[in-house]
Amino acid sequence: MRSLASLFILGLSLLCSGCAGVRVPAPFPLPAVFSDASFAPPPSPVGPDQLFVLSPAMRAYIESPEFAGAMRRLGPERGLVEALYTKGELKLQYDASVTRNAAETFDARMGNCLSLVVMTAAFAKHLGLEVQYQDVMIDDVWTRNNGLYFASTHVNLSMGKRRTAQARILGGDERMLNIDFLPPEDSARYNTHVIEERMIEAMFMNNRAAEALADKRLDDAYWWARAAVAHLPTYATPYNTLGVIYQRHGDQLLAERAFKASLTLEPESTIAMHNLVPVLSKLGKAEESKALAARLAALEPTPPYHYFHQAIKALEELRYADARELLHKEVRRAPFNHEFHFWLAIAHWRLGEAGAARDQLALALDNSTTHAASERYSAKLAFLRAQTGKRQRAY
Repeated sequence: MRSLASLFILGLSLLCSGCAGVRVPAPFPLPAVFSDASFAPPPSPVGPDQLFVLSPAMRAYIESPEFAGAMRRLGPERGLVEALYTKGELKLQYDASVTRNAAETFDARMGNCLSLVVMTAAFAKHLGLEVQYQDVMIDDVWTRNNGLYFASTHVNLSMGKRRTAQARILGGDERMLNIDFLPPEDSARYNTHVIEERMIEAMFMNNRAAEALADKRLDDAYWWARAAVAHLPTYATPYNTLGVIYQRHGDQLLAERAFKASLTLEPESTIAMHNLVPVLSKLGKAEESKALAARLAALEPTPPYHYFHQAIKALEELRYADARELLHKEVRRAPFNHEFHFWLAIAHWRLGEAGAARDQLALALDNSTTHAASERYSAKLAFLRAQTGKRQRAY
């Protein structure tokens, strides 16, 4: 399962994710990057306070005979995994459209990997288990929504019996059970590094900001991004999100400040660079904008969606063979992007390659990250199969 563990925005705007490494000071005094008076107050509290809180329904599930039976048979760690995932009693599903807290994920029976990690951690902590969060070192997975481009990362967690301070230092016999929402054959291939719960909380708030931004709710987006920055000032991603919010709000000077804050923390962030280039141009800083654009081009000569946009132009000009080749390039470097498979299916169909079109549409369905996308691709695949069947019968 792919995550919106934390998002980047690109402008067309890029949203990104990342995890803090070496601790460094915040790039600016926080008031310098905030503009509270420019946005309507939030209608409800914004922050991480409810992130791990168990709802009455979650407590009732813990007290159920099925849950208790799993604990007795397998112990708390493996019993929790079976109760939540293995037997499928909850029928949990992956959905990348919304980042939910623990109670919301349990109630909806769906979530992205960050939501599922949060819900699992909430149960584990209630059972007295030690929880450890990990950033999984995979390539960013890019998607787009309402003119925003999102890069998502992946997180997982480990849990086990709570260890003493001495065991943590010396290493004890206790083993931590790793839980990942990628297939086991995939998750075993990737390196991880431990991140603090404070980072998980900041990721959650940044995701909420990005999702509000995609829905064009700028006021809500501002308060969630602001909360993420205030919560973990050394985390670069929320500054970038804040910059995109200011950019869309028409506050170019504040956008410049936020993007530069992000670059102070992550100097090689091509996402923050991409977002900053047009802001500098609008502010009349043409030379600085050109210099940054040249640096960006050297670091990333073919940015995300580079071949895709060329392919769409080729489709519009009825150059279907060119579109097919360009989309194959995108699929090779981003095999989990459902949108690339969908448009490649269209190119194949226009070229009369019905079998290849059907295969690509099936891959789009397999890699879709929301229920809406899955339903859309299922309907199109059913139509395509029906049309293919008609053609075969005609022959």
